[in-house]
Amino acid sequence: MYEVEAERGMDCVEDLWCPGIFSFNLVRGKNAVMIFSVNAPLKKPSSIARRLASLERTRRGAQPKNVKEALRKSIDNYIVKRGKGLTVIAGYPWFTDWGRDTFISLRGIISAGRIKEAGIILKEWAGKESEGMLPNHFPDLGEEPQYNSVDASLWYVIVVGEYLAKTNYKDAEKFYPTLTAIMRGYRDGTRFGIKKTEDGLLFAGESGTQLTWMDAKVDGICFTPRIGKPVEIEALWLNSIRTMLTIDKKVSSKLSIPKPELTLWERIFTIGLDTFRKRFWNEKKNSLFDVIDGPDGDDDSIRPNQIIALALPHPLVNKERMKSVLNTVEKTLLTPLGLRSLAPEEKNYTGRYTGNRKERDAAYHNGTVWPWLTGAFIEAWLKVHTGKDSRKEVVKFLDGIGNHIMSFGLGHVSEIADADAPHEPKGCPFQAWSVAELLRIYDGILIKK
Repeated sequence: MYEVEAERGMDCVEDLWCPGIFSFNLVRGKNAVMIFSVNAPLKKPSSIARRLASLERTRRGAQPKNVKEALRKSIDNYIVKRGKGLTVIAGYPWFTDWGRDTFISLRGIISAGRIKEAGIILKEWAGKESEGMLPNHFPDLGEEPQYNSVDASLWYVIVVGEYLAKTNYKDAEKFYPTLTAIMRGYRDGTRFGIKKTEDGLLFAGESGTQLTWMDAKVDGICFTPRIGKPVEIEALWLNSIRTMLTIDKKVSSKLSIPKPELTLWERIFTIGLDTFRKRFWNEKKNSLFDVIDGPDGDDDSIRPNQIIALALPHPLVNKERMKSVLNTVEKTLLTPLGLRSLAPEEKNYTGRYTGNRKERDAAYHNGTVWPWLTGAFIEAWLKVHTGKDSRKEVVKFLDGIGNHIMSFGLGHVSEIADADAPHEPKGCPFQAWSVAELLRIYDGILIKK
């Protein structure tokens, strides 16, 4: 009987076949080490066993001194081998590797100086492009790739841009075919109705599909479909255009990029930015609309996606509006463990992530707290608050999640938490993008300030 699976409404009882038992009679000061290997028999296994035991004792004895050290140590657990390459496991114990999670996590991995591993992973994913899209789920042997994500490919463009900036654009020509395929695919149209519209923005979604990170779906029901033009997707789209224009300028002499192509992208960006500024501002709530041009019009729900839009590298709204959005998010969404996925006053808000699978997925993005969003909040906060003491002030927002890391998280960060106090950690207990985004703040953003 597995209690956590029972709480999650999953299969929780099984019979385990036990072929035998390994047992040892030990006295104080003695130990036994078992070595299992798929390779040829080891030479001198006893000496290797002693060495492994010594290394393990050293590792366990080296407890992290602070949150930053804990995060740096923990990120190792998510970078794993896949075949001859590397990948990022989204979370333990039940997630595999996902496109969106990988690319968001890589921003923190790069900030921590793991440039070589990041390059290997990004090149591995580049070969999976199809119709301008990268898979949201990296398939295991015999499985078909799943391309049900509008943002994974855009996050890829942005993180490749950050990687190339760190490497002086050394491998730009290796990534360029994939990057241009993504941008042209989105511009001209691809799966799930994803296509640039005349206003320079990106439309995405069809009935029955869930394409953004708010992707909970059970029995054909999408709890947060967000069909239309979601705010963070438009921000990712416009930032991806700017990223590509930067790369184009850096490598144009090598790749002979036609000038009309650059001019076209500049025009799309200008039109899209103007549309974003005119259409997304919600004067009534002093915030940004969550989705515009959806089946039911514009959605003014207070969600954290607007803070993602503000945190991305290229500014899309003026500082006064950024401050208004930040105040709204801080007042309604901020908790000690991250941002709520929906404000408490909204009609679909759910304060507890509990019940059967359908009940939990209904709550998943309708109130439930997501620690990974702390990264975007801190970055946006520091764009608004630029005084000499801003770095000291912003650390106050990290106290709660820091306590979580050093106690419940054992150096890691949970996937989610209840929206209502006391914000009990829920979901996957060890989540890659939660760890990586905090690491990006400690190793990148705060150091810059």
